[in-house]
Amino acid sequence: MPIDYDTLRKFRIPDVENTWTERDTMLYALAVGMAADPLDPRELAFVLERDGRPGGGGALRVLPTMATVLVWNDAWMYDTGIDMTKQLHGEQRIRLERPLPAAATVVGRTRITDIFDKGPGKGALMLFETEIRDKATGALLATTVSTSYAQGEGGFGGPAGSGPAPHPIPDRAPDATFDQATLATQALFYRLCGDRNMLHADPDYARRGGLPRPILHGLCTLGHACAAVTRQGCDYDASRIREVAVRFTRPVFPGETIRTEMWKDGAVVSFRSRVVERNELVLDHGKVTLVA
Repeated sequence: MPIDYDTLRKFRIPDVENTWTERDTMLYALAVGMAADPLDPRELAFVLERDGRPGGGGALRVLPTMATVLVWNDAWMYDTGIDMTKQLHGEQRIRLERPLPAAATVVGRTRITDIFDKGPGKGALMLFETEIRDKATGALLATTVSTSYAQGEGGFGGPAGSGPAPHPIPDRAPDATFDQATLATQALFYRLCGDRNMLHADPDYARRGGLPRPILHGLCTLGHACAAVTRQGCDYDASRIREVAVRFTRPVFPGETIRTEMWKDGAVVSFRSRVVERNELVLDHGKVTLVA
């Protein structure tokens, strides 16, 4: 079904309410590679309550990219007429108003902000924004902006355009690198955090999308990169991260090694990630903004 620009711009996306617990916070951290060294107390801080009591309210640390799964809902996209086997995640931006709590109930409100027509035979670029608010207080916790690229959906008569300009990577050798091996089951593990897209689990579905086998979620790759920045860029203090932005360039296949390269310039950590085995860039134009 071809895209109807006016209908899609007015599309009402249902709000999502979600309650998460410390268990969900730990699961997310494990799903993006934290605690790879289970004897390192800095790694354990993201998966273990410090007071030793399950549900005891210890100072469990939270990775900021968990904001991308707290109110995950892509069911509405299947109602837009877009072929989901050919839909790609182009870019992701996250802004945190405060560090995420390890447990809470939130409400997510998503709206489509822009749709760009890249031309006949090409694609459609769609930007949508999600505000995540604490249900009890209404306080804004985080805002995420996602860019979706629908292959072959261009030529519907919409405006031309692009998303925000990408962040430039410094023209010098990285200040730090971090290698993280992913599991063959990494995508199956990560989908338990909320994103059940069959492209990451079902081999037949992946082949229908032109892929040889299921790929790792782009947001899982981003989670690994943000975990690397948390380690190398702010000494495991994830509460210092206020903004994250990145462009997805190529997929990762579960079982491959993600190498994240980082450059620190004051309050900004630039980063990009590549697959070691193929020497192929999978994340580019990454930017993390820190607070003191």
